[in-house]
Amino acid sequence: MSTTDVLAENSAIKNAYKELLRVSYRSLSQDDKKLIRKAFDIAVAAHNEQRRQSGEAYIFHPIAVARIVASEIGLDATSIASALLHDVVEDNEDYTLEMIEEACGPDVARIVKGLTKINKLKAETHVSLQAENFRKMLLTINEDVRVIIIKIADRLHNMQTMENIKPEKQVKIASETLYIYAPLAHRIGLYNIKTELEDLGLKYTEPETYDLIVAKIEESKDEQDLYIKTFGDVLKKALEKEKIECIVKGRPKSIYSIRNKMRKQNVSYEEVYDKFAMRVIYKSNEKNEKFLAWKIYSLVTDEYTPNPTRMRDWISAPKSTAYEALHVTVMGPRGKWVEVQIRSERMNEVAEKGYAAHYKYKNNGEDDNLDVWVNKLQDAFENNEISAVDFVEEFKFNLYAQEIFVFTPNGELKSLPKGASALDFAYAIHTEVGMHTRGIKVNGQLRPLDHQLSSGDTVEVITSANAKPSQNWLDYTITARARTKIKTALKEETKAIAENGKEILRRKLKQLKIPLNEKETNAMVTFFKLKTSLDLFYRVGAGSIDSKMVKNYASSRSNLLMSFIKRSIRKTRGPQDIDLGEQKPNFDLLVFGNDREQLEYKLSPCCSPIPGDKVFGFLTINDGIKIHKHDCPNALSMQANFAYRVIKAQWIDSNQPEFNVVLKLSGLDQIGLVNELTKVISNTMNVNITSLSFDTKGGIFHGTISLSVKNNNYVIKLINHLKNMNGIDKVVRV
Repeated sequence: MSTTDVLAENSAIKNAYKELLRVSYRSLSQDDKKLIRKAFDIAVAAHNEQRRQSGEAYIFHPIAVARIVASEIGLDATSIASALLHDVVEDNEDYTLEMIEEACGPDVARIVKGLTKINKLKAETHVSLQAENFRKMLLTINEDVRVIIIKIADRLHNMQTMENIKPEKQVKIASETLYIYAPLAHRIGLYNIKTELEDLGLKYTEPETYDLIVAKIEESKDEQDLYIKTFGDVLKKALEKEKIECIVKGRPKSIYSIRNKMRKQNVSYEEVYDKFAMRVIYKSNEKNEKFLAWKIYSLVTDEYTPNPTRMRDWISAPKSTAYEALHVTVMGPRGKWVEVQIRSERMNEVAEKGYAAHYKYKNNGEDDNLDVWVNKLQDAFENNEISAVDFVEEFKFNLYAQEIFVFTPNGELKSLPKGASALDFAYAIHTEVGMHTRGIKVNGQLRPLDHQLSSGDTVEVITSANAKPSQNWLDYTITARARTKIKTALKEETKAIAENGKEILRRKLKQLKIPLNEKETNAMVTFFKLKTSLDLFYRVGAGSIDSKMVKNYASSRSNLLMSFIKRSIRKTRGPQDIDLGEQKPNFDLLVFGNDREQLEYKLSPCCSPIPGDKVFGFLTINDGIKIHKHDCPNALSMQANFAYRVIKAQWIDSNQPEFNVVLKLSGLDQIGLVNELTKVISNTMNVNITSLSFDTKGGIFHGTISLSVKNNNYVIKLINHLKNMNGIDKVVRV
C-alpha cells in the first residue's frame, strides 16, 4: 500500500472508533471510555497485519461487531470492549487471556474466553463437528449470556459481508444462521437483528426466491406506501382527537416472513394478504401504560373491524423475552387485513433492544425473564450423553416455541411452550413428579398423558411410586426438560436389557459355532439394518430378534461377510472411488461435485426430488448418498449440522425413465371437470396418470393426481396449464 493509502485507512479506522462511541445506546462514563480505548488499542495492534478476503483491514470487523453491540443491541462498556477483542486471542498467539485480564479486567477476559473460537474436534463419521460446536457455544449461556449476544452480533456482521467468499461456504454459513443464530436472536428479544439474519440467510440459501420477493416489493412499493398513509391518517386523526401523544407508522413484513407465508399457504406473492404492519407507539408513564394501550385498541377497532381470532395480548402476560404489546388484525380499506401493533415507548425500546432495554427498565426485585429462561435451559444441559445433534434440535425447538400459561391446583402460574402436553407439565413441576406420573386431571377432569394443554387450564398430577417412563412418552412430550429426563431413564433401562441381550446372543451363536466378537457384531448390525451394537443387543434382549432370525443370519453369513467387506472398502476409499462399472444406466443423469462425477445414490422420500429439481447429495452413514431438494424441510438441519457430508449435485440430462409426482388440486366443483382434467393431462401434455381421486363437499372439490413424468419441466408446464383451467383455484406439488 502507498503512504497515501495507509494514511487514508488509518483515518478511516479512527473515524470508525469515534462513531462507535457516538452511537452507543448506553451513556458512557470516562472509565467506560478508557476501558473501550484500551481494548481498541490492543485490537488494532493484534490485527495490524491481517486483512479480510475483501482486502479490507481486519480491524474494521471487530469495530463493526462492537458497533452492533453498542448501538443496535445496547450492551455495556464491558461488552463493547469484549466485542473489540473477540478474535484477538484466537488469531494472534502473541496475545493471551492473562494479558487481556491484566489490561481490561476479569469480566472482559471471561467473555473473551467464551468468545474465543472452539478448537477443532477430532471428527468421527457418526458425529457432527458443527453440532458439537453449537453445543459448546450454547453452554456458554451458563457463564454469561453476553457471550451469546456478542456471537450473534459477530454472525450478523459476517452475514452482511459475505460477498467475497465461495458460494458453498455462503450456503453453509447462511444455513447455520437460519438454523441456530436467528432463533437465538428471537429468543433473546433481538427482533430487528433476527429479521435481518433471516433475510440475509434467505438471500444465500434461496437466492431466486429472495430476488423474486425483493423485485415484487419494489414493484408494489408506491401502491403500498399510499395504502399505509391512507390507513395511518385515519388512526392519527382518531388518536389526536383523544389527545394521545403517539407515532403511527407502517413497516413492511420481512422478506423471510413473506416467503414463509407463501410456502405455508401455497400462494403467490400477490395472494399474501398482510405484507405490512402498522405500529402505534405512544407516550406514557408506567402507571397508565395498560390503560392507554386498551384505549388505543378501542379507538382502532372503532375505525376498522377487528378479526377476533387474530388478537394477541402480550401486555397482560408478556412473553418470556419481556416483549409487551397488543396486536390486533383489522379489515382495512379495499378489503385488506392489516395488523396493528400497539406499544408504549418503553415497550418499543424493549422490543428492539431486548436484553439491554429490559435491564434498563427493570425494577428492583422484579423477576428477570431472561434469567428464568436460562435457568430452564439447565435441564437441557444436564444430559451430556445425548448426541450433539439431538441436543441442538431440542434446544432450537424451545427457542421459537410460542407460550401458553397454565395453573397448578394452588393457583401458581406456569409457562409452557404452545403444544405442550399434560406430561410436559408434570416434568415442569419437578423431575420426580414427571418420572412417577400415573394420571392427569385438567380442569378437574381425568385426561390422557398426551392431552394438549391450553392457556388458562388448571392441571393436577397424580403420581405413583410404581409408575415409570416408557418409550411412547417421547411421543407425548415436546419440552427439552421432559424429553431429556425421559431419554435418560429409557437409556438406563435399555442398557440393562442390552446387557442381558448380549449374553442371550452369545449363547445362541455358540450353538451355531459362531463366536460373538466385534467383527461378527458389526456384520449382524448390517444384516439386521440397525445403527449400533446397542440396538442389536437390545432387540435380542427384548425378543424382537429371536432364534429363527439369528439362524437366518447364520445361513447367509458367508454372502453377508463379502458384502460387508466391500462396503468397508468403499467407505475407506471415499465416494470418488466407487466402482462406476456396477452402476445402472438410470444413475447417469445426476452428477456430483465440480468434476461432475457419477456416483451411486438414492432419492430421499422426504422431499421426492425428480430430474430438473435443484438438489444436493447427503452422505449417510448406512445408506450411501441420498438426494434432497434444496428446499427440503430437512435441508437447513443437514447444512448446519453436517456440512462436511453435503455434496454438490446437479441434474444434467432428461433421458431418465419416468418419475412419480403427486399434485393436489382444489376449486369450484362443476360437471365434467374430471373428464376435462384428464384430457388436458393425457392429451395436451402427454403425461401418464397413475392414480386419480376427487372429493366434493359444499360445492368445493379437493383432488389428488399421481403422474409419471420425465422431468421437472413437465411438472411446471402442467401446473401452469391446470391453473388456467376454469374452476381450478389451487394446484400444488406435494
